[in-house]
Amino acid sequence: MSANNTASANSPKRKFPLEHTRNIGIAAHIDAGKTTTTERILFYAGVVHKMGEVHEGSAVTDWMEQERERGITITSAAISCNWTNQQGPFAGINNQINIIDTPGHVDFTAEVERSLRVLDGAVGVFCAVAGVQPQSETVWRQMGKYHVPRIAFINKMDRTGADFFAAIESMRDRLKANAHPIFLPIGAEEDFIGLIDLASMEARIYDKADATGLTYEITEIPTEYQDQAREYREKLIEALADFDDGMAEKYLEGEELSADDVRAAIRKATVSLGFCGVIPGSAFKNKGVQAVLDCIVNYLPCPLDLPPMKGETEKGADVEVAPDDNAKFAGLAFKLMNDRHVGKLVFMRVYSGSLAKGTALYNPRTGKTERISRLLIMKADSREDIDVAYSGDICAIVGGRDIVTGDTLCTKGFDVRLEPPTFPEPVISMSIEPKTTADQEKMATGLQRLAEEDPTFVVSSDEETGQTIIAGMGELHLEIIKDRLFREFKVGAEAGRPQIAYRETITTEGEGEGKFVRQTGGSGQYGHARIKIEPLDRGEGIEIVDKIVGGAIPKEFIKPTLDGIREAANNGAVCGYPVIDFKVTLFDGSFHDVDSSEMSFKMAGIFAFRDAMEKASPVLLEPMMRVEVESPEDYQGDIMGDLNRRRGQILNVAAKTAFVSISALVPLQEMFGYATTVRSLSKGRASYSMEPERFEPVPQNVLNTILETSTRGRY
Repeated sequence: MSANNTASANSPKRKFPLEHTRNIGIAAHIDAGKTTTTERILFYAGVVHKMGEVHEGSAVTDWMEQERERGITITSAAISCNWTNQQGPFAGINNQINIIDTPGHVDFTAEVERSLRVLDGAVGVFCAVAGVQPQSETVWRQMGKYHVPRIAFINKMDRTGADFFAAIESMRDRLKANAHPIFLPIGAEEDFIGLIDLASMEARIYDKADATGLTYEITEIPTEYQDQAREYREKLIEALADFDDGMAEKYLEGEELSADDVRAAIRKATVSLGFCGVIPGSAFKNKGVQAVLDCIVNYLPCPLDLPPMKGETEKGADVEVAPDDNAKFAGLAFKLMNDRHVGKLVFMRVYSGSLAKGTALYNPRTGKTERISRLLIMKADSREDIDVAYSGDICAIVGGRDIVTGDTLCTKGFDVRLEPPTFPEPVISMSIEPKTTADQEKMATGLQRLAEEDPTFVVSSDEETGQTIIAGMGELHLEIIKDRLFREFKVGAEAGRPQIAYRETITTEGEGEGKFVRQTGGSGQYGHARIKIEPLDRGEGIEIVDKIVGGAIPKEFIKPTLDGIREAANNGAVCGYPVIDFKVTLFDGSFHDVDSSEMSFKMAGIFAFRDAMEKASPVLLEPMMRVEVESPEDYQGDIMGDLNRRRGQILNVAAKTAFVSISALVPLQEMFGYATTVRSLSKGRASYSMEPERFEPVPQNVLNTILETSTRGRY
């Protein structure tokens, strides 16, 4: 974007121009050090005057009681800070950095998903000892899905077994990342004392006497590291030459490249999504975090660096929304939160225009106007009132009633719907019952509010038993929900044993016929449909095709027939679970001039689907989890034996420094209580993580047990 366009996109009233605004997320595997890194960023930026610690429950962004008790991040926390670089193209300029600290536990993956949807850049945090871990892969895929430029921070360089270059190799191997050091570590483990900047070819040595990491000296590179620094700078320049023709030309002609040349090329390569710069450090020991802040400003994009956000009009035409304070307003509601002080808070990313409090915004999904009574900048669980939010800002609004996650809010008459974030389906469910009649209403209110906040938490009612069923992403997810019901909504409730969210599918083709004929004293009912059903590959979803020709079924009855097929697919033929990954073709039928109706054809569609599915060799599918256990080598045999007993398939065993990493595919059904087992088998020294991988058919012996205990039945 040209300087003139940049200037015209900024309102003269905004405090930080768009080019000096960064919206970034901190994302990684659980326990890689995301929250500690965020705490150090806030300390160096002057937002807090004492560094909080996760293990002490004093981290600013881990503000929920459950987060502080468990030492994990559950909900993404938004917070803003300012940073002025000492070096580089933005040296001496004060920049605003809006940060979202995301959870690492797979049960709260929706928090990462919706955060990355609205961010311009991200910092991936990796452990210098373990390298790339399972959830690291998940968040990397999520970053790729939303085209988020990123840099990497190799944390825990102070730990025994830390290996910066091995961690980069694991990024290249497991993430297929074009990862290159832009800083090198000076020392490792207890001897980690500083960094080498490969752009300026200077060293940053931390003062041992200052535990805060505030004091460091910019010096020449120590003699013993000069050859290594020259080697890796050469490799960096070769990698960057693929993204910058001007730099490639200078490099090939043997010209000396300045620090500014290298930094400009790193920025260009990073924004292109084809390159990831890597920085070593230790957040806990307060080394390297200032370099991360410099790199956020120097290399991650501002809103103007990225392509305009794509949306659709009501009629499905494409529309682009570019960052411009003077344009019509468009923003995306990406998160809801119930605040005990102000009520319902809606977190919103502003993509174009500006929003003043008291403004009325249009919601294209509901067709209603929402008046915004207050505008807030969030600082974890505290908030600051503002009068105006500008394009590129992340803010919270108060006053919206019918807003849900993924809604577009815009100026009335601006016909646009921005792409909402997508969320995985729940894999586990349980029944929950209030203890007393007085708890009934409070529980209904609490569950409704929690479901509004969390798109991966689903509340339903079992038609046969009348029980309330809650579903989520894992045991911990549902445990947190129960805990919040008790603490925030004062609900006394008893929960049943967790149940698996099975699915069903078909393995062969089948044809089905559905006839709904009723004769009464007056006009009767007549509907008749014939369908063909065939399997699709796993993950392809549901496809329903209308191939009626010659008016065998009148146009007005085709939609009710297809609706009947969709409704029937919610209850499969094996155990009554939803059916996935199939294609249905409606190809024939018949009608009656007088007796046919929408209801009769909907019933015909239901009967035809049931008939076809019975003939298409239906199977029950169970969610399979990718489990990764890290354990001392002494316990490897016991842990692998236990995984095999749980119907697990061992995928890989990798020896790492001081421990082994065991990857396996295990049915979710067999993973209940595994945390206790793995601690017992390893005397508390092993840890594990798991995430949903795919659905696979249930073995016959397991299916027989499920059929004996299932209350769902066939249809």
